[in-house]
Amino acid sequence: MEMKPLSGRRKVYDRTLRFLLYFCAALTCVLLVFIIGYIFVKGLPHITWTFLSTESSYIKDTIGILPNILNTVYIVVVTLIIILPLGVGAAVYLTEYARNRRLVAAIEFATETLTGIPSIIFGLVGMLFFCQFLSLKSSLLAGSLTLVIMTLPTIVRTTQESLKTVPQSYREAALGLGAGKWRMIRTVVLPSSIDGIVSGCILSIGRIVGESAALLFTAGMGMSLNRFFTWTGNLGESLALTGQGLTQSSGASLTVALYVYAKERAEFDVAFAIAAILMILTLIINLTAKVVGSRLKKR
Repeated sequence: MEMKPLSGRRKVYDRTLRFLLYFCAALTCVLLVFIIGYIFVKGLPHITWTFLSTESSYIKDTIGILPNILNTVYIVVVTLIIILPLGVGAAVYLTEYARNRRLVAAIEFATETLTGIPSIIFGLVGMLFFCQFLSLKSSLLAGSLTLVIMTLPTIVRTTQESLKTVPQSYREAALGLGAGKWRMIRTVVLPSSIDGIVSGCILSIGRIVGESAALLFTAGMGMSLNRFFTWTGNLGESLALTGQGLTQSSGASLTVALYVYAKERAEFDVAFAIAAILMILTLIINLTAKVVGSRLKKR
């Protein structure tokens, strides 16, 4: 059956829509490249080894962000250690085990609602509950627990949607071969949905690294390593723990330090340098998550 040629009006309409799609895609790429390039141009010249490996000191008149880098890494690691088992486990239960559809719908609605709540509200709740009620005070642990509540809906929803994309025939084939329910989930369903889990992990890392409002209320604004590390001025020796633990260590992450230097101290060169480091750190973490996800999928 031969297709009728498009009319002139239809051709103009299609070409216009195609032009608009290409224009929007190109504009998005240009804006992204411009923002990244502008931050790197303004920030990279101010990044030095001393800037990365020391702490700020009014006495020595030096500026260093080693405490902020370490605080950011610790918050990311602690948050992921808590949130991944909780988020993936909740998604597996809702998708594979839950039979009450109303309960599942209510939980899904609650997670979607939590996703849209401003981070400043999470910060206030974290300050009242973790810092005051649980007596954790302003600490890295209180900040991490607050971020767990913030990012848990992201992990749950992305993992749940990824689990739903696994064909039902995979489950039936595994059960038909004699595999139990949990073995079927562990060996068939989860490996097939690893891409969605990694995507949720990357989205969560992006929100954790970029969060500042909630951490201002819960993790504090300390710019020194003295409470958490035995500081000797050497990067290697500074990694020795004093034993006080996360619950007694208050510290500013990179985003909080960025806010302090840009808003309160008006040191924009330092702020741009921190922004460039943030982008590099986020890229490294995302690439690492992608590599780990691809290896897990191959296994």
